[in-house]
Amino acid sequence: MNAPHLPVLLEEVLRSFQPLDHGTFVDGTLGYAGHSHALLEQHPHLHLIGIDRDEEALDFSRKRLAAFGDRVTLIRGDFASVVAGMEPDTFVGLLADFGVSSLQLDKRDRGFSFESETLDMRMDTRSALTAHTVVNTYSQAELTRIFADYGEIRHATRLADALITERTRHPIDTARQLSTLAKKVLPARGKIHPATLMFQAIRIEVNDELGQIDALLDALEAMRPSGAIISLITFHSLEDRRVKQRFRQWAQSCICDPHALRCTCGNTHSLGTIATRKPVVAQPEELQSNPRSRSAKLRTFVFKESHAQT
Repeated sequence: MNAPHLPVLLEEVLRSFQPLDHGTFVDGTLGYAGHSHALLEQHPHLHLIGIDRDEEALDFSRKRLAAFGDRVTLIRGDFASVVAGMEPDTFVGLLADFGVSSLQLDKRDRGFSFESETLDMRMDTRSALTAHTVVNTYSQAELTRIFADYGEIRHATRLADALITERTRHPIDTARQLSTLAKKVLPARGKIHPATLMFQAIRIEVNDELGQIDALLDALEAMRPSGAIISLITFHSLEDRRVKQRFRQWAQSCICDPHALRCTCGNTHSLGTIATRKPVVAQPEELQSNPRSRSAKLRTFVFKESHAQT
């Protein structure tokens, strides 16, 4: 059973987890299980815990991974909460492929597409907050905040004003209406659709995407899983910045004031090593076959082995 889309940076992801032999591997953003299927084939002694907020994705992956039998456990939920509830010694590797999935982008009834006739954008359809609520009820200040903070839109205030003016005439019920508004207000940027950053900002708000990343990183920092390999794929600067900064903090051995004359902290605070000196990006061949990989960046951190066992 093949997935209807190509997993990004597949070869690079497999390479990052090459040292794994046995234990439990966590795929925090299972999707159509493209990465997980390949990892289970490559590592016959791994057990998979696959997590996704999307029931449709889990239904597909349950069938796709059926051949692996009891090596697979699937959980519906957000990766931050599931990982935070795990024991530190329960897994040897974790993958998270942040952002919206191809499944959600391609299905117009989910409201992620510029041409959608709905305005939803929920990754978990059980959630209360939808894009429709954000667009039609948020104040001018709230809209400006999410457009500036989550979309990094230069004309955030102008866009918020235009949206409120538009919705006073009639409700904004479809993603198509929203993308048409963006075209009128925001300048074109080459081949990038004017609504791209606006949709990104609303989607992040609806799904608390950045909060989820922070919570996952907090959980991993608290757990410090011995020897675990952590590979995270980001798709825009807001995600990548969080991962890069946290990995740097984890790798820092000395935490003294940089202006101190000498180290007094013991220089033993490193949690492990950054395995990717620079973010890993898609090769030209993948860019040709899978244009969605153009923004993908993979960073890998390896927690150091714990020798506290007696």
